Amino acid sequence: MSEATLGNVVEHALDRVRSTGVAVGGFSFLAGLAATRILLQTLGISHYGFFRDELYYIACSHHLAFGYIDQPPLIALAAWCARHLFGDSLVGYRILPVLAGGATVFGAGLLARELGGGRLSQFVACLAILFAPLSLAFDSFLSMNAFEPIFWVSCACLAVRMVNGGSAKLWLLLGAVAGGGLENKHTILVFLFAMVGGFALSGRLRPVRLRLFRSRWIWLGALLALSLFLPNLIWEALHGWPQLEVVRNAQELKNVPLSPLRFLGEQILFMQPITLPIWLGGLWWYLFAAEGERYRFLGWSYILVVGIFIFLHGKSYYAAPIYPVLAAAGGMAFEGFTASADRRWLRLSYPVLLILGGVATLPFGVPLLPVATFMRYSQALPYAREVKTERDSTAALPQIYADMIGWDSMAGTIAAVYHKLPADEQANCAILAGNYGEAGAIDFYGQKLGLPQAIGGHNNYFAWGPHGYSGECVILFGERAEVNKTLFGEAERVGTISNALAMPSEQDVPVYLCRRPRAPLSELWPRFKMII
Repeated sequence: MSEATLGNVVEHALDRVRSTGVAVGGFSFLAGLAATRILLQTLGISHYGFFRDELYYIACSHHLAFGYIDQPPLIALAAWCARHLFGDSLVGYRILPVLAGGATVFGAGLLARELGGGRLSQFVACLAILFAPLSLAFDSFLSMNAFEPIFWVSCACLAVRMVNGGSAKLWLLLGAVAGGGLENKHTILVFLFAMVGGFALSGRLRPVRLRLFRSRWIWLGALLALSLFLPNLIWEALHGWPQLEVVRNAQELKNVPLSPLRFLGEQILFMQPITLPIWLGGLWWYLFAAEGERYRFLGWSYILVVGIFIFLHGKSYYAAPIYPVLAAAGGMAFEGFTASADRRWLRLSYPVLLILGGVATLPFGVPLLPVATFMRYSQALPYAREVKTERDSTAALPQIYADMIGWDSMAGTIAAVYHKLPADEQANCAILAGNYGEAGAIDFYGQKLGLPQAIGGHNNYFAWGPHGYSGECVILFGERAEVNKTLFGEAERVGTISNALAMPSEQDVPVYLCRRPRAPLSELWPRFKMII
């Protein structure tokens, strides 16, 4: 080998080492920001108590299936895994959503990197999500909403990689991610539709469309997504498409109707007002910047996602998973805007402002403060007090915190009533709860209190049925108790569940001991149905 050839080989090897070092350093940088988010979440991981929906998901994890009346199966499987990996505890169930929050921050930075952004773009993109109050709130407890942004931003990253010349075989990976996302929450269908629509509306992407959409790999990826989604799809079909009923009833009876202006205004509050220039800048960068032209489909995706949810009267937080995608482009716009010498001062001052604003609103997303301290803090800084997604009256605490308080004492009150019954009556006495949060509280806390599993008519508790109880002895409490007690010939009020900090429907809850049902409980069961 000649000296020149040897030199070329050495230089090529050094280039590969340098590029690998840059890549590793870049990933370490993003991992550090993700770890910061995880640390912030862990500071409040054990405060307050279980959120209403968490108790329901835990109950579902004891009844694993390919679907549930109001959700796909992944969240129940996540709860099952959390229990077996980390234990049956508040902290154990919240580890996965906390990690998901870190992954979302990492994904926003990674997408900025895929768009061609440097460290500044990645840093600003991560900051915009790291301190977003709604993102923090959703990652504070076990829910589908904690995992949904990971699926959306992962699909965006893979699409961008292919637009940048990556192998069309990545359609297979995108299909796998999309299929997993559908098993988590069906609203990812809106994003997938919006991405396809975005490609169609991006005229100058025609050569890219031809290369990607004529590839056989897109059809194989779609087939993979469908095969992953198929078990839940079949379950839905066999059970009469119950999620459509849930959505229809929620829109008619529960969800707060929003005007387009209010829907958009709540986006600003959810994502933190100080980040507004970032995601507006990101939208501008996708739609109008020359360097963002090939990624224009993601700008159209945002418009389509928001437009569809407004048109369908969806809750304002349904659009939340799109913001990591927008923040990535916002980082690009910020880096370009501050490139000139007279604006470079913003490269330090604006991130500092993002951090300070994020710290100020942190208690609204992470339950860091004791309840009394938080109530005083929220009076001094009434951030997002008027944001409501459901029609229930406003409580002393934001709904996300009000629904974390009092479930253990509720179970204790029911246990006191149950254990006063004669032993022979206890064996055949059902505990009939009004909604899935109340039933979930009995199932979780009642294990140590000697209570049987609860029954109820709300969503999947209705599907699980009356557990063979005759109805001759029923402890009835919670939502709709005043109506349901009329199904019994005898209904004695034996207690009250009081919780001044809970949502109004959980304050001063009557407890009835019911006997002499109008008919066997199996025949009365359809009367308890509440799908919403």
